[in-house]
Amino acid sequence: MKVDIRSLDNKVVGQEELSSDIFGIEPRKDILHAVVKWQLSKRRAGTHASKTISDIMGTTKKPFRQKGTGRARQGSMRSPQMRGGAVVFGPVVRDHGYDLQKKVRALGLKMALSAKVKDGVLCIVDSIKTESVKTKAIADKIEKMNVVKPLFITKKDEDVNFATAVRNLKEVDIIPAEGANVYDILKHKNILITKEGLEGIIARFVKYQKVGVKSADTKSSKSKKVEK
Repeated sequence: MKVDIRSLDNKVVGQEELSSDIFGIEPRKDILHAVVKWQLSKRRAGTHASKTISDIMGTTKKPFRQKGTGRARQGSMRSPQMRGGAVVFGPVVRDHGYDLQKKVRALGLKMALSAKVKDGVLCIVDSIKTESVKTKAIADKIEKMNVVKPLFITKKDEDVNFATAVRNLKEVDIIPAEGANVYDILKHKNILITKEGLEGIIARFVKYQKVGVKSADTKSSKSKKVEK
């Protein structure tokens, strides 16, 4: 499949052939939901906590005598049923993260990119290099491109001036190809990938596939030795 290569002046300067193995997969909501849920769970701080009875400051004296008052017996003013007392089954400090298979995470990223291609909101940017660090100059160029909530996926430190100018724009983000993720891709309407950023994304999947092939070859060689 082919997508347009555009400049920051919104001029079509060519076309790029995209791999159908990465950008041509039929999206599945369950896979995308699983990856986004995993991402959001891992970013939670987990520092929430409530006070137990040992954390409440106060007297340890019995509020009133056990019998003869007509009231329910009480042993401490710090108990959960008392005003200002402890909290029962409250939140505790913990890690909300959990494991998700690498294959599912890789598949989710492919599906997120494929969904943007399917919707026609993904394009390749020829170059983002600019001499100006003025936010207004970059904002005018982005406005000419007719994009909404754009996400630029680039090579790490591809252009410091552009990254500095974009930093002050609301709903405009820029991330390196190594940090491309499902949540950010789905969060933004338009995805603009530079040529270097596209190479970085492809390299991530190629590296993953090489590791899988290597492990498969190792298993096959072991089985051959056993057969001999």
